[in-house]
Amino acid sequence: MARPDLHERIQDQRKLRQAQGRIRTRRTISRRDGVRLEVDGQWLTGFCSNDYLGLSQQFEVVAALQDAASREGVGSSASHLVCGHHTLHAQLEQEMADWLGYPRALLFDSGYAANLAVQQALLGEDGDVCVQDRLNHASLLDATRLAGCRLRRYPHLDSEGAMRQLKHTPEGAAMLATDGVFSMDGDIAPLRSLALVARLQQALFYVDDAHGVGVVGNGGRGCVADAGLGVNEVPLQLATLGKALGGHGAVVLGEENLIGHLAETARPYIYTTALPPAQIAASLAAVKLARRDHWRRDKLTELIAVFRDGARRHGLELMPSETPIQPLLCGDEATVMALSMALEQSGFLVSAIRPPTVPEGKARLRVTLSALHGTDQVKALVDAIAKARDLVLYQQSLNTVSA
Repeated sequence: MARPDLHERIQDQRKLRQAQGRIRTRRTISRRDGVRLEVDGQWLTGFCSNDYLGLSQQFEVVAALQDAASREGVGSSASHLVCGHHTLHAQLEQEMADWLGYPRALLFDSGYAANLAVQQALLGEDGDVCVQDRLNHASLLDATRLAGCRLRRYPHLDSEGAMRQLKHTPEGAAMLATDGVFSMDGDIAPLRSLALVARLQQALFYVDDAHGVGVVGNGGRGCVADAGLGVNEVPLQLATLGKALGGHGAVVLGEENLIGHLAETARPYIYTTALPPAQIAASLAAVKLARRDHWRRDKLTELIAVFRDGARRHGLELMPSETPIQPLLCGDEATVMALSMALEQSGFLVSAIRPPTVPEGKARLRVTLSALHGTDQVKALVDAIAKARDLVLYQQSLNTVSA
């Protein structure tokens, strides 16, 4: 029997994506100036970045990177366990651990690598299982598959569903994993009830708080601290350096023995070049600013209220989010793409999110807010969304009549 032709398979899959309206294209950014982006010669106001605190271009952060690069160069030259672990790496790990209230932290090149490392190092023997929220980030789901253990999923935010899944698992080791803030919905996991489920079912509770650390809770310490939980209830959590902190990389925080085990056995840690010291210096400066500058979170709270109030007045379909992630449901792919294009023509860059990133029929505009946005910019965006919606609905009605 002949093997499938991979080139033919690729062409068939691309034709299917085209028919479904799911071709993805990259936008090349020529220049950035705060929340303003130059795209194809046009300056747009961006509402799709994860730079929630506005730290990616902040003067002190950029200066820290430049200063460290002048002294240390542009790369670490090796993995952490060879000769790539710099004093700056150790300082950032300690700063993150102090901030979030954990005994120890471990740096990774990305949140994706960190999630793979956690599950690969802790799970994978016969009977092991990872129980996850159905809307968890792809990196958590992929990590379970790559770790070789069984994946069980429960309905979104349903702690009773998590309990049922854990009750009906084999006698292997178990992990309960959830996002803190869900990146496409903007809502927050019920961490207190999930922590109780994990304790009752003897499962290790792991929280990926990539979109929560920096913006959620007192001092921006994230969803775990905001829920009144700590290392005893959540032995491992993840924080990224590339979202609210404006840089690149991720940190896993946890109990001393768990972090030590990751450092000694996790393949994505052992076999990866350490992040450049200059990048770490920038992240260290960003963490200190995030801890100090409470006005950034206060500004976000104000902008979220402005956006939601305006959206309600225009009858826009909001999702229940109190975070800087403010999705507006649009339904099908054609509608959300038309809205995104209309907004671009009005001077706004807002991402259209389509399946398979979100469930079928749940395509959306994923609006994200930054402390660098002004109130007038947010109000103008809401007005532009409402006008774009009316225009798209009118065009769709004309198409229906002509058909």
